Amino acid sequence: MPTFVIFDLEFTTWPGAMDQHWSAPGQLREIVQIGALRLNEEYSVVETYDALVRPVVNPVLSPFLTALTGIEQGAVDRDGLAPARALSDFLAFCRGRSVLSYGNDMLVLGENIGWARARGEEIEHSALTPGFVNIRPWLNAAAPNTAGVNSGRLWQALGLSRPATEGDEHSALFDCHSIATALRHLAGTGAALPDGLLHGG
Repeated sequence: MPTFVIFDLEFTTWPGAMDQHWSAPGQLREIVQIGALRLNEEYSVVETYDALVRPVVNPVLSPFLTALTGIEQGAVDRDGLAPARALSDFLAFCRGRSVLSYGNDMLVLGENIGWARARGEEIEHSALTPGFVNIRPWLNAAAPNTAGVNSGRLWQALGLSRPATEGDEHSALFDCHSIATALRHLAGTGAALPDGLLHGG
């Protein structure tokens, strides 16, 4: 099995935005945090990527987002990367590997790449090179008790120990560790990710 990447995003949101599919005026799913892990054949972490990102259209985070994710305005203002820089760095991290998410985070990634390019910003590396795959349908089928559970609670739904990393659910890197913990457990029960899924097929 080749090495692969797990990633998770946190993006701008407001009360009711998810139910309304971010359809209210001015409500865009601008990335605020990118977390990613590169895993080897034993599902062990060999490299991490973690970055805060400064949103452009809505630079002031909603209190709802801060309460949900723990991401503070001051941290984004101080440490946040420009979107084009963060997206380029993340795609470099992913280059040439299968990239898995628990849900359709690749759609949000594509939106943000499109907005950056529309602003005239250069995105280094292609989003088409890695094979982006939503593993949620496979994982929910392999472990039905995870259906309806967000990525940050997968470890809990499977009765596993909490990932030994900083943060909590709705922190992008913690959510990646939660997904990795679930995949490692399932592989140990004989439900390893199919090679075809890893190759995007």
